[in-house]
Amino acid sequence: MEVMHPMSTQNTPPNPAGTQDAIDINDFVYAATGARVRRLTMPDGTHWFPAVDVTKDLGYTNTRQALIWHVPEGCHASLGDLARSVYGLDASRNIAGHGLKKSMQMVNLQGLIRLVNGCTKLESEPFKNWVTEVVVAVQRHGSYSLEKAAVQPTDPEAPTAYAMPKEVADAIVRLEEHNLSMDAQMLAMQREAQELRRESVEMMRKSVAAQREIAEAIRESTAVQRESFTAGPTVAQALTRRVNKTAAPPRVTPASLIAEWRERNLVVTADIWAVAAYILPAIIEHGECLYPLDAIASVTGLTEHRVHDALRMLQKRGCVRQTGVTPDGAPVYVLK
Repeated sequence: MEVMHPMSTQNTPPNPAGTQDAIDINDFVYAATGARVRRLTMPDGTHWFPAVDVTKDLGYTNTRQALIWHVPEGCHASLGDLARSVYGLDASRNIAGHGLKKSMQMVNLQGLIRLVNGCTKLESEPFKNWVTEVVVAVQRHGSYSLEKAAVQPTDPEAPTAYAMPKEVADAIVRLEEHNLSMDAQMLAMQREAQELRRESVEMMRKSVAAQREIAEAIRESTAVQRESFTAGPTVAQALTRRVNKTAAPPRVTPASLIAEWRERNLVVTADIWAVAAYILPAIIEHGECLYPLDAIASVTGLTEHRVHDALRMLQKRGCVRQTGVTPDGAPVYVLK
């Protein structure tokens, strides 16, 4: 976003009386650099721009080197020197609060055009082509002039208004269209990220619920085993027969599956049970699990490598099997 910092004394207008930029300086700089850069306007109407803003937007990696290579003496100066030329010893107080430092290098409009001409960024090509056309017109006709605007100021003492050159206007339109497209893409990415966060929260909620079911099943299984050991085989068998006669057919749940696998004496680590608890709700509800490894890792807190090893162990123990992969590369697992 453009930040304007007019450097003018309290009683002196930014431009001297009777002068005016033929082309709006903001649009002119935007067409040159492809970005809105900060600007200082001196009392004599000259414009200065932070060199770091210009070089960054033109793709230079080293501001100091860019100035040495492309900008001659007289076209760049430190902000402190420019401020002292206007405010004298009171310069620091007058430039404070603008996010600028006295040591910052500034370039004038000639220096900015020099940096544009030395730039290889594609966005600066339309402006460079227009500058070339100006040079050709001056060489061929001895001068270059702007067309007067169709609508002129009603004040007879006001300066003449000029139309923006077509090449500059076209460059601005292309840049604005590009910025609008980038804004739309950014908005779409933000919405997609929000949707992914909502899905992640929902998956985590289901995983926590499944882990609670597993913990409850383990507690019930432990209690039954303790009661069977205490009461003896006869009482335990009677208790089992009574439960089998009155209980409804068991519903397959992540907890019941893990309890069944435990009864098969599957001796595995807690990491493997955590992975199983996360993928089983999807397998039971949809018949298959399509979660990528990084999604499982982010919810369980494990590394992708550890998640991969856990899934291989579940396959090896005959709990699940892989049937293929999705177009995104996520493995597809079903119950074995």
